[in-house]
Amino acid sequence: MEQVDILAIGVHPDDVELSCAGTLLAHLQLGYTAAILDLTAGELGTRGSGPLRNEEAESARKILGVETRINIGMADGFFEQTRENKIKIINVVRRLRPTIVLANAIDDRHPDHGRAAKLVHDACFLAGLMKIETRDDQGGVQERWRPRAIYHYIQDKVLLPDLVVDITSHIDKKMESILAYRSQFFDPESTEVDSPISGQQFIEFVKARARAYGRQIGVDFGEGFTTARPPGISDLMKIG
Repeated sequence: MEQVDILAIGVHPDDVELSCAGTLLAHLQLGYTAAILDLTAGELGTRGSGPLRNEEAESARKILGVETRINIGMADGFFEQTRENKIKIINVVRRLRPTIVLANAIDDRHPDHGRAAKLVHDACFLAGLMKIETRDDQGGVQERWRPRAIYHYIQDKVLLPDLVVDITSHIDKKMESILAYRSQFFDPESTEVDSPISGQQFIEFVKARARAYGRQIGVDFGEGFTTARPPGISDLMKIG
């Protein structure tokens, strides 16, 4: 695998599509490269199953035009801050060597989201330590690597963003990628039990949230992010 500019990480398949798919599409259009890492298969979701959600994740990957999507098989709902789980993430970070990582919200309704945000943050730091040894698929020792920045996308809770990305040109493709998860979101033909995210109003909420963030920067649609440290800039005139 070649180095990528952006690695988008989600604890559940569909986290990335719901929260930062537009950002990925915008940067792919600019010529940057991106990959997606799912920590679990979302097997505890009310609807669907782990294998089905992985199939849907592959369909969403094709819609987004992302070449690489990896699932490291952590336990949905029960993953912990263990050495084993950190090493799994470190291995992927060192393989793909992203400049920027996009990760789950630091605080959210679903407890997995905040725990994943902390786990990813710690693993990205540890990936830069030379005394932590990991090996690639061929058994070779991986070089240490630490992303330049981690930005946490905003999910269900209303959080004040530290930055907003204009996704106006990509809102339709973002919504298409979300609807690739037919088991999870609005499908009038589904016979499964309803969930908090399966109604048509939830899809409307996702689009309305993007419109609300876009309004904050004077565009039609946006995606918001928070960051643990302020972004550095050398030219104030380049801030939108």
